[in-house]
Amino acid sequence: MLIVCTGNICRSPTAEALLRHHLADAGLGERVHLDSAGLDDYHVGEAPSHEAVVCAAARGYDIGALRARALTGRDFHDFDLILAMDRGHLRRLQQLCPDGAGCRLGLFLDVLAQGDSGGGPGGGPETGEVSDPYYGTLVDYEVMLDLIEAATPLWVKVFKQNNPAGDGFPLGRG
Repeated sequence: MLIVCTGNICRSPTAEALLRHHLADAGLGERVHLDSAGLDDYHVGEAPSHEAVVCAAARGYDIGALRARALTGRDFHDFDLILAMDRGHLRRLQQLCPDGAGCRLGLFLDVLAQGDSGGGPGGGPETGEVSDPYYGTLVDYEVMLDLIEAATPLWVKVFKQNNPAGDGFPLGRG
């Protein structure tokens, strides 16, 4: 699974770190190839934003060691599932996806049922989006983290249900 946002310094690395944490707790850490990337390359090599690190740390997650990277054409072949944090990202992924790539594309919040908690101006289940907090306040980062925390256990559940033997992820090429 590859999680994609704009620059790979807020939303996607936070989602990657939370998923890693929860997958490890569920005994699936070694079974899922997980990474994050940005659609744009202007933060390559940078750590997650200070605000993302602070908010994640306050909830017990360490994301500070992650480094931003840009999406590559190879990613469409290396990952079975690529999840965007908002609809604009998803449209770009659909445009960039090469012919013959076997990956599936979707939104990170696709796993949430309509009407679950979260949402409002900061995105959420009703919009299917995790809004970009980068130019916002710490409250925007908290909303981002709330949404990611709501979806993460559901992705772990999907992996458990679809990958009990650890022999691939059936939502994609697996």
